[in-house]
Amino acid sequence: MTGLTVYLNDCGIVCALGASRDEVRARLFAAHSGVLPVDTYTPGRMLPLGVVDAALPSVAQHGIAARSRNNRMALAALAQIRPAVEQAIACYGADRVAVVLGTSTSGIAETEGAIGQHVAGDGLPDAFHYGQQEMASPALMLAEELGIDGPTLVHSSACSSSAKAMASAARLIRMGLCDAVLTGGVDTLCGFTVAGFSALASVSELRCNPLGAGRDGINIGEGAALFLMTAQPAAVALRGWGESSDGHHMSAPDPAGGGARLAIGQALARAGITAAQVDYVNLHGTATPQNDAMEARVVSDLFGATAMVSSTKPLTGHALGAAAAIEAALCWLAMQDDNAEGLLPPHLWDGVPDESLPPLRLALPGARLGRPLGWALSNSFAFGGSNAALLFGRGA
Repeated sequence: MTGLTVYLNDCGIVCALGASRDEVRARLFAAHSGVLPVDTYTPGRMLPLGVVDAALPSVAQHGIAARSRNNRMALAALAQIRPAVEQAIACYGADRVAVVLGTSTSGIAETEGAIGQHVAGDGLPDAFHYGQQEMASPALMLAEELGIDGPTLVHSSACSSSAKAMASAARLIRMGLCDAVLTGGVDTLCGFTVAGFSALASVSELRCNPLGAGRDGINIGEGAALFLMTAQPAAVALRGWGESSDGHHMSAPDPAGGGARLAIGQALARAGITAAQVDYVNLHGTATPQNDAMEARVVSDLFGATAMVSSTKPLTGHALGAAAAIEAALCWLAMQDDNAEGLLPPHLWDGVPDESLPPLRLALPGARLGRPLGWALSNSFAFGGSNAALLFGRGA
């Protein structure tokens, strides 16, 4: 490996599993799914979604353009790591700290409500501003909240958004453009997203079933995961990353997995390790027929039966632009010193395998390595063929 090593010094997470690290950790390792049937976004139709039902902080201290549930979710994750971020700002200076996030919805829910009122003949509400739905909104809000003057940007490439954000954050530090980055992702549920995936026949009426013979689609979720990233040693480092584009189809992955292989290969090469050294793979694992078929073949070819694997989307739902960051946070939790037995994020499914797929070594509930988790890979494969892989390693 060449270049400066970047570390994930602290992590805040809010998702369907809970609104604190301790709550998420406990429910993760107990294999308690946060995906539950609701009709909030589909009146009259119960649909399993990964909803965050915790109270969220106010954004009233910011201008109207920043007032969205998406930004409130980001503030909830920030609250868990704010002391560490503020210490980094004091240490390095506000102009040496960046904000790099991923999202796909931003404040679309607020726009839905505003348009509904407008269509009803009542005009747009005073509380609405077009800027609420702009992709840059969460990064701008966090920078304003913290007084950060460094680079501020958002990636929006569907399900790979926050993985690409974390890779960009690492590059900023390696290039010497900043000393610390607040990075990760945030996405919140809205009717537009649920209706869109439903129109694509990609949404399951049951809890999603990754790698199962009867898998028939995703459960959409929401949440946020934020990291403080610096070059100061910590328990977990972002050792490698890879990014690629299939150029195959607007929504379907390349069946041969060429782009996925390229992204994973780049991550391994950047970290300077072989596939045989990876202990655990967090699958993109959407439970759609095409994604799981492609990913199972790629992971089987590259890792064989060496690495244990799981999809955590039946636990959290698929949080779209925040999914990669949330799954990175689950890996981060599993790699902390307090998990000496290497308990792994579990794979929930109905236990009926798709015989057309190569068998993988599934990390079923309670699976553990018997030692600390040393290397974890997390895959994210998005619409449009935007692929990203993040490789995490323990300590220095």
